[in-house]
Amino acid sequence: MTGLPRFFYPLTAFLVLFLPACAFASTGQTETLDLTSSPVGYIALLLFGIAYLLVMAEEVTHLRKSKPVLLAAGIIWILIAYVYTQNDLPHAAGIAIRHNILEYAELFFFLLVAMTYINAMEERLVFQTLRTKLVTAGLSFRQLFWITGALSFVISPVADNLTTALLMCAVVMALGKGKAKFVSLACINIVVAANAGGAFSPFGDITTLMVWQKGIVSFSEFFALFLPSLVNWIVPAVIMSFAIEKSKPESDGEIVTMKRGGIIVIFLFLMTIITAVSFHNFLHLPPMAGMMMGLSYLKFYGFYLKKTHNRQAKGVVYDPEKAEERVGDPVAFDIFKKVARAEWDTLFFFYGVILCVGGLGFMGYLGLVSNIMYGSWGATTANITVGVLSAIVDNIPVMFAVLTMLPDMSHGQWLLVTLTAGVGGSLLSIGSAAGVALMGQARGIYTFGAHLKWTPVIALGYAASIVTHFLVNGDKF
Repeated sequence: MTGLPRFFYPLTAFLVLFLPACAFASTGQTETLDLTSSPVGYIALLLFGIAYLLVMAEEVTHLRKSKPVLLAAGIIWILIAYVYTQNDLPHAAGIAIRHNILEYAELFFFLLVAMTYINAMEERLVFQTLRTKLVTAGLSFRQLFWITGALSFVISPVADNLTTALLMCAVVMALGKGKAKFVSLACINIVVAANAGGAFSPFGDITTLMVWQKGIVSFSEFFALFLPSLVNWIVPAVIMSFAIEKSKPESDGEIVTMKRGGIIVIFLFLMTIITAVSFHNFLHLPPMAGMMMGLSYLKFYGFYLKKTHNRQAKGVVYDPEKAEERVGDPVAFDIFKKVARAEWDTLFFFYGVILCVGGLGFMGYLGLVSNIMYGSWGATTANITVGVLSAIVDNIPVMFAVLTMLPDMSHGQWLLVTLTAGVGGSLLSIGSAAGVALMGQARGIYTFGAHLKWTPVIALGYAASIVTHFLVNGDKF
């Protein structure tokens, strides 16, 4: 799942000062107002900026990131509705916000199912079993650096970059007790690998999911980004690996066995993904509808696990208060309280971001930015800049803004912006959900400063991935 913190298009607030005053425009059947140089527009920009500054400071203030953007979104649309009502257009704002809510609803239900499956696999100890096998394998720190990076790259296209990064970080934290340098470098490697792996799959990152659901890039076309994404990870990983010692960590002797049904849950998740892809490719229905159908697979199997538990437990008394015995109940997934709480905050954060950016777009700011970036700079420069901005602003609002602008670009350019928005967040630790989450998980070890020291190396991989994209996908431009 992908991104989190920062500010939206730093130059925008300055540039709009030189635009003409409010003017009427017509878009389809809805008459709209240009509010880019009005006091209401400036207030909206300021609100969004303050909200994102608070999101950036989450680790310091401990104020959950959804709260400021939810408040900003509400106030922005109040301002819009007030202005439109004053101009005798009382229904225009309602029509516009419903469009944004529909965009969010498709994203919400898709992610909700994916998160539920990941949580179910975690509860069945699927990931913990993998962690134990790596810990007890007797591998060197350098080998573990490569293995955790490679696993991050191959798991994130399915499980999403945020979940993958958290799981792999748990591994390196277990392996690197007393080895702060190894943990720090391994976390940087995991963030880069997870973001890169998520860039060539609709399921790997929120941005790729949005592009796929928009219908701009088909499911199979994402795999054209595999080689550029691989280069993006390999280049910095090779350089960083020389700073990793070759000694071996000591095993703590912990043994974890996967719970009954873990393999079946993995299989059902794969079947759910196939269902979602089939809904989109063959039936031309939203992928979200396929994911919701796939959720029923887990619900039915969870019901089976519950009903057969006493027979399988061989004398163990069933305790209805034990969460692990209730997978499949109507409240089955309340068992993952710690994970669910963080994920609900993320889902509400996405709502706030989409409505904030949608409101700014309805005011006319996205059209302005589109004209500047894609009209004056050109698509290639603009798309590379989007990647750099995603390290500062976060890729979710940036990509949503691009999709709202919908600039006229070749297929190769759409793949380029999908790539850059996905991997650009790796340039800084605050540039992606994976980086922010790991700063909390490995607090004091993996830090903004530790990541920043390796930013030039990561930037080298970013540049190499763009060059690779032009070389291997040149026929798409």
